[in-house]
Amino acid sequence: MSNEKLKIPVFDGHYDHWKEMMENLLRAKQLWNLIDPGIIEPVVGIAQSEAQRKTLAELRTKDLQVKHYLYQAIDRVTFEQILDRSTAKSVWDSMKQRYEGNARVKKSMLQKLRRDFEVLEMKTNETIPEYFGRVLMVANQMRSNGEIMTDLKIVEKILRTLTEKYMYVVVSIEESKDIERMSIDELQSTLLVHEQKFKKPEKEEEHALRVEHADTSGGRGRGRGRGSPRGRGRGRGRSSFNKETVECYSCHKLGHFAYECPNSKEANYAGFDEEDEIMLMAQTEEEAGQ
Repeated sequence: MSNEKLKIPVFDGHYDHWKEMMENLLRAKQLWNLIDPGIIEPVVGIAQSEAQRKTLAELRTKDLQVKHYLYQAIDRVTFEQILDRSTAKSVWDSMKQRYEGNARVKKSMLQKLRRDFEVLEMKTNETIPEYFGRVLMVANQMRSNGEIMTDLKIVEKILRTLTEKYMYVVVSIEESKDIERMSIDELQSTLLVHEQKFKKPEKEEEHALRVEHADTSGGRGRGRGRGSPRGRGRGRGRSSFNKETVECYSCHKLGHFAYECPNSKEANYAGFDEEDEIMLMAQTEEEAGQ
């Protein structure tokens, strides 16, 4: 037998959740019969056999065990509100009567939850897991109040209320899959795959914008000086440049570059192209004007 300490679900005010947890524990321990139907006491005046007396004694011992579990689950205030503590069933029924509420209250709560479920829609910046969490939270509350909520109803609700960018995915799912047999987990995993595909282009676009911003800010390569005529890249804007204002470094005449000078002995400057010369001239003129 395992020596692991038994964990009793503690009642924290949320009765429906606690009831499910405690019932599951008692069923696992094969003790639920002490709650439903509970100990059936023998009729007074009717003699019992030895076997019947032994069985009744065993049931009463197990009943004490179940009451011990229930007492561990509730605090002192709740304990004092229990009217009848003679059997585990009486403790359970007292908790149910006090915290589960009457039929009218449950009906009113269910109507509110139905309205909440009906108006649910996915928000623009909401992720698939976040939206599924919101839908399932309301659906589970409806179930705990007696509403029959099938997977199909939840699946159809989610497909009907996704944002516009998922519409083609919805059409694809409806055409390729049997919606009536589709589980909630299967739908979520399918939509998560498409959500990741949506995020990838967004990241690539963001990276491209950063690269373009770096290029236009003049933080890379040549052309850092103020007033540089190079613009965003090599060769852009040459057609709009007027050579009539260019002074040749060789003959100091206007209208051509030094490498084009008919009076120059050198055919070209090594590693010094037209744009480099434009940039240097612009920078020199700017410094001279300061």
